[in-house]
Amino acid sequence: MARMRILLIGGTGNISSFVTDLAASRGDEVTVLNRGRSPLPEGVRGIVGDAGDAGSIEAAIRDETFDVVANFRSFSPQQAADDIRIFAGRTRQYLYISSASAYQKPIAQLPITEATPLRNPFWEYSRNKIASEDLLVAAYRESGFPATIVRPSHTYGPSLIPLEGGWTALQRIRDGRPIVVHGDGTSWWTLTHSRDFAAAFVGLFGNPHAIGQAVHITSDESLTWDEIARQLGAALGREPEIVHVASSAIAREIPSLGPGLVGDKAHSVVFDNSLVKRLVPGWAATTPFSRGAREIVDWYLADETRQVVDGDLDDAFDRVIERYGA
Repeated sequence: MARMRILLIGGTGNISSFVTDLAASRGDEVTVLNRGRSPLPEGVRGIVGDAGDAGSIEAAIRDETFDVVANFRSFSPQQAADDIRIFAGRTRQYLYISSASAYQKPIAQLPITEATPLRNPFWEYSRNKIASEDLLVAAYRESGFPATIVRPSHTYGPSLIPLEGGWTALQRIRDGRPIVVHGDGTSWWTLTHSRDFAAAFVGLFGNPHAIGQAVHITSDESLTWDEIARQLGAALGREPEIVHVASSAIAREIPSLGPGLVGDKAHSVVFDNSLVKRLVPGWAATTPFSRGAREIVDWYLADETRQVVDGDLDDAFDRVIERYGA
């Protein structure tokens, strides 16, 4: 495979760091544009810019052109419109990281395919992704802007805990205290390890069949939320005490958790990954969450400074359990 010039906007986050590592390891010429606050792998060039400031991006890339541009830090239609203007004629492929939370809520039919309608009245984050997708689709249709839209679902790495509350929830398990799981714990969910996502994502680089496409990248493993909690408990060596509370009640009592919960996690999801498997032959997600859970726990236990409990959230969980956990 010919060496490609890759620009990653972001490049050091939960998902993007795995993409950066993989693209560099296969010999691509990788440039990462971010604020310059995180170390980069050997051989990766860093340029300083602000993904939320179009002028900053333009100043950072100057007159450079790329084979592939991927933006992991685009959250508004204005950012998408700016990228269309900036990169038109300067890249052979532009990959936009959208979100599987953009699919209709509630879901009318499973499994979810790329043809599932996009609508999320509960979460502004998802609506902004939908609006950004609309701009990119229009640009592709009207001028041939070489967009590929990628929709991750719940993608995690060693530092990202999928339970509400993050390490606060895991510390409660370690201490033998109850944790809150939304609904009755039996709704289906899909967790995808970032290394698996990266393998498919990088496989789309330079793929002419991916231009003009929207594709999700998720695992084929389906888990209930109770199973997710129990697998994390098993990695900690302790069976979690689970208290089930309605999603709407959690959202009402802990507003910071509301949009992502009511707008995404409260709904069962199962994905059909046929399209990405056609676009990237031989790809499959190979990390079961049983292994991913052990990686998460090992990462946190390796350094006490990572084990940060949010006292306010911890107290809020106690209040929710006392009020609704009868």
